[in-house]
Amino acid sequence: MRIEFDRDTCTGMFQCTAEWEAFEENRDDGKADLRDSEESEEDVFVREVPDDAEFDAKMAARVCPVDAIRVYDDDGEQLVP
Repeated sequence: MRIEFDRDTCTGMFQCTAEWEAFEENRDDGKADLRDSEESEEDVFVREVPDDAEFDAKMAARVCPVDAIRVYDDDGEQLVP
């Protein structure tokens, strides 16, 4: 499972940080950061989701009010917005 985080879209509501510890608040920028991720394109960060964190990653995506987080299965099918 893979997660993509569009940091440019993020508005800094930080709901994702309450759902999965891979997201952390960056108060200086007013946006969340996705730990251990790589930038795949400008301001879009990607990382693999460990098996034991799949539920939390999906919840982080579901609570994002601006749909800045997308979750994909191993076949590339989008699971959450």
